[in-house]
Amino acid sequence: MVATSLHLVVYPWFALGHLNAYLHLSNKIAQNGHRISFLIPTKTQSKLETFNLYPDLITFVPIIVPHIDGLPPGAETTSDVPVHLQPLIMTAMDRTESDIELLLLDLKPDIVVFDFAYWLPKLARSLGIKSVLYYTVTPLTVYYFTMSPVAEGQHSGNKFTEVDPMQPRSGFPVSLSIKLHNHEAREFAALKAMKFGSDVIFYDRLCASLSQCDATGFRTCREIEGSYIDNLGSRFGKPIFLSGPIIPNPPTSTLEEKWIKWLGKFKARSVIYCALGSECTLKGDQFQELVLGFELSGWPFLAALKPPLGADSIEEALPEGFEERVQGRGVVHGGWVQQLRILEHPSIGCFITHCGLSSLVEGLMNQCQLVLLPHAGDQFFNARIMSNNLKVGVEIEKGEEDGLFTKESICKAVRTVMEDDNKVGREVKANHAKLRDLLCSEYLESSYIDSFCQNLQDLVG
Repeated sequence: MVATSLHLVVYPWFALGHLNAYLHLSNKIAQNGHRISFLIPTKTQSKLETFNLYPDLITFVPIIVPHIDGLPPGAETTSDVPVHLQPLIMTAMDRTESDIELLLLDLKPDIVVFDFAYWLPKLARSLGIKSVLYYTVTPLTVYYFTMSPVAEGQHSGNKFTEVDPMQPRSGFPVSLSIKLHNHEAREFAALKAMKFGSDVIFYDRLCASLSQCDATGFRTCREIEGSYIDNLGSRFGKPIFLSGPIIPNPPTSTLEEKWIKWLGKFKARSVIYCALGSECTLKGDQFQELVLGFELSGWPFLAALKPPLGADSIEEALPEGFEERVQGRGVVHGGWVQQLRILEHPSIGCFITHCGLSSLVEGLMNQCQLVLLPHAGDQFFNARIMSNNLKVGVEIEKGEEDGLFTKESICKAVRTVMEDDNKVGREVKANHAKLRDLLCSEYLESSYIDSFCQNLQDLVG
């Protein structure tokens, strides 16, 4: 228990990945004796309650999400809508500003922690409250995003000038520079220029948050991203607080019996597990290439996927004859699974992941090998760090221009990490084992969380 207890209000972006990441952080801060008021959409609260490990210190404060024309009735988070409607979820969040002001006046916190609500630090300052912009993406992603100029004339609606991702950023060490493929660069440029809620360009939203906040925070550690953090510090001129990787607490529930029985049929480290996150919806042809790649590899597999675009169910989307051919050794499941419990099962040999930061941490903590299939945004940078810099995973090859993968490229990546005689696979396994030992060490997490909490104390003064 710390000498002086802080009271924090946290208000993450209405996406389950962000809400979960902020709750994991809140659990670690509460463990040090601080109080947290966690602002969360009303109906979404029930989805996270079981993950609140300190209900005496972490209080969920329900937020009524205003209805916005164009949103389905009752939509609260990005998981409730298709990707093209997500900016409207941001608009709805922006329209809670007056409600948040009343809450802050009532709660009187020491600090607010936020990410996409760019208006929050200015509001907090007017009430004498400090603000911390806590990123759920890597320092590398933020560095590239803020260093790459959006475009000359962008705000007046003139033509967007795409930044060359093949060139190192100004002031950024060439050895640390990450290259984007052409299809990724186009997507990244479009993301920055996109109007993301309340007619605010995404780039402007993040830059406003950064310029107005009192400090920034990241879910990482120097042992993994030290050089990137140093460059960010000199670029931003803001204090940077590192929380460490925030290792999820072990789940209290046991793995569902049907998966215990199914996985138990296979030998150790022989099963492919694939999960691409709650918001990744593949096109029909890519969905089929993915599952055909599993079949082609010859290894047993368990895939937790959403039906592809245009399909109402997993079954109707599968290739003809697929279920019969893989019967007994392959399952494509359309529902939620206990990912942490599955990853720690001794039968799991590799984890095909979309490279969301939380999923990567969960994979690194276990003995399964990482196969990287980034889908959007910061996932591209996460994949390059894991495959190119740290060499703890193998990325699935895609077309340079179209970004498409094939069943052959899926199979090739899987076999690289699963076959014992593969030279690249042996290097990846050795590097993964070293990084896992570091992440699992007793001192790492506690030292970062203690330092993070001390930085919060110092910020308040």
